[in-house]
Amino acid sequence: MRVHVWSLPMRTRFRGITVREGVYLETETGWGEWSPFLEYDDREVAPWLSCAQEAAAGDWPTPVRDRVPVNVTVPALEAERAHALVTASRARTAKVKVADRGQRLADDLARVEAVRDSLGPGGRIRIDVNGGWTVDEAVSAIGVLDRAAGGLEYVEQPTATVEELAAVRRRVDVPIAADESIRRAEDPYRVRDLAAADIAVLKVQPLGGVRTCLRIAADLGLPVVVSSALETSLGMAAGVALAAALPELPYACGLATVSLLTHDPVTESLIEEDGTLPVRVPSVDTAALAAAEPAPQRVEWWHERLRRVDGLH
Repeated sequence: MRVHVWSLPMRTRFRGITVREGVYLETETGWGEWSPFLEYDDREVAPWLSCAQEAAAGDWPTPVRDRVPVNVTVPALEAERAHALVTASRARTAKVKVADRGQRLADDLARVEAVRDSLGPGGRIRIDVNGGWTVDEAVSAIGVLDRAAGGLEYVEQPTATVEELAAVRRRVDVPIAADESIRRAEDPYRVRDLAAADIAVLKVQPLGGVRTCLRIAADLGLPVVVSSALETSLGMAAGVALAAALPELPYACGLATVSLLTHDPVTESLIEEDGTLPVRVPSVDTAALAAAEPAPQRVEWWHERLRRVDGLH
């Protein structure tokens, strides 16, 4: 197995970062992406490695669709830039980041109103809170933003804990989606057991791969939205493979995030067209990959991290 470390700037700050780093694993059978976030500890990122190994082995289920509907993802931008982003995307569903650190509800309100204006009649808006509200804050803010959106499709992870999620769900009429309460939980099934969500957001790297996600989806018994973890197109292909293999796919998926990166080390990026992504595995551009290699100390940091995490398997 060959290990290729890469570092790619982002077009705008997203999830608090401006540079995305990760690893491509090259084997005789294929390629896989391992790109866990830097702050996660070794045990938390072990499933991410399992996903990369599954991809490199080419061990994905047969798809049941050849294109996957996707939303445009709107970072915590000022309203004018959010409007322009959605207009350029031509998507009919937008996921809007809210409750970003240092911003106020008024900023979120302006952003949602701008996205509503850009989408026009028939467009769908969902918001992603990343656990940023208390229960009372969530109940109040959801009401305000639901009216601004002309009806929210759903609210993703409004609070931090599963218990809080369940409390919010009992107090609002807007559907609640669980993300971190599934992918970062010791027991992802507590969301089901506490009736804490209407929708499950599944991210294929953090949960350990396509086949593992299919099993979790079946066990949860909830509608699924497949979302990205800010991967390059190579890693995104795993999320697309999951979305393509699900028996039902009632919602657009959060897989159109490759455009947040300034570069993408593949020959043909997985970029949305008219709100969908094709189901395919992109080929690695080895020259672009080599050009994306970071400084030697970062390369060694990733090699050492990989050695530690691989030892946990």
